[in-house]
Amino acid sequence: MTEKTSRVSDDATGAPVILSNEPGSFAWGVLAKRHPALIQQVRDAFPYGRRQHEALDALLDETTNGVIEPLAAADHDRERWADWGKEYFGRSWYDAPFLWAESYFYRRLLGAVGYFDSGPWQGVDPFAPFKQAELRGEAVEEELRALDALASAPTDERAAALLHASLWGNRADLGFRVSAAAVGDAAVSALVADDSALLWQLLPVGGSSTVAVVADNAGRELIPDLILIDHLLEQRHAEQVVLHLKPYPYYVSDAMTADVVDCLRRLIEAPGEAGAIGGRLWKAMAVGSLEVRTHPFFCAPLPYGEMPEDLRGNFENATLTILKGDLNYRRLVGDRLWDATVPFADLTAYFPRAVAALRTLKSDVIVGLEQKALDTLERSGAAWRTSGTHALIQVRR
Repeated sequence: MTEKTSRVSDDATGAPVILSNEPGSFAWGVLAKRHPALIQQVRDAFPYGRRQHEALDALLDETTNGVIEPLAAADHDRERWADWGKEYFGRSWYDAPFLWAESYFYRRLLGAVGYFDSGPWQGVDPFAPFKQAELRGEAVEEELRALDALASAPTDERAAALLHASLWGNRADLGFRVSAAAVGDAAVSALVADDSALLWQLLPVGGSSTVAVVADNAGRELIPDLILIDHLLEQRHAEQVVLHLKPYPYYVSDAMTADVVDCLRRLIEAPGEAGAIGGRLWKAMAVGSLEVRTHPFFCAPLPYGEMPEDLRGNFENATLTILKGDLNYRRLVGDRLWDATVPFADLTAYFPRAVAALRTLKSDVIVGLEQKALDTLERSGAAWRTSGTHALIQVRR
């Protein structure tokens, strides 16, 4: 990336904030290709009326040809976004920080379909059809059936398999549908960093730990998260798990409370071990050993370093916070073009207690790599940072 097109004025970190204005870059592709395609997919998924179609047309035109416009005066969160976007309104979408532009796009998309308005489309998740299709898919059926065989595996082997299943999410070839041993071999070979041993050290059996899990995607990716949570509770790695969710739809498939309920029902309806896991999780919610929470900050275009005090307090009360997915990683370390060897611990030192990132690589941000590993990856010629073929488990004690 060139100095001219990829950098904004930087603070003392010296690492440039990622923009979307270099044609051919990953960030550019999201705004130029992924967002227009998503507008069309949402349009096709519902029998929206004329007002929604006109608003979607306007959003498409603005994001591809126009400048960033503020929210309407009547929008409930206008003041909040006016503060967050005061430096960016009037600019090309491509010249705003990538993290901010993505977040604001999803807020504007919800506005276009009337999600926040008083009217017939209020509260209707525009991404629900995509999530529900995943849950009904044959791949989920196969993975749930495979839990029966995994249940008889040694505890350590089962723990590793479930951790990797949660890490990889919708990567079926590395999910828990194959044997636990095969999962370990295949998944570990694609990890650019692996602090899984430290993660388990922080959660000793019978240690009365509280674990916070900040969810990422719903559907097929949320199910292995829930199965891992069941393992933490059932094997007494945690006395309580708090699952943090989005308060409203965000980034296509991000998990909300309704998505957790859908996944639990999908588990309970399944035979064998999957059904047993679903039943245990349902009871865990009833007694409080599994609790779900939401917070507006999870839909904000801000790094975790700017989290509000009440959310900070939640994480401070957790023995370990596990952040799932690519977006949470970007917000955790900062959406910047870091030197990939900058220590993960240095960039997460602000976090109130121990933190772990479970992330499949789907954006340019990466830190905490050994120089030798980085050199090998760079020589490969593959798009390892963005293609989803590699992953990491990074932990700061």
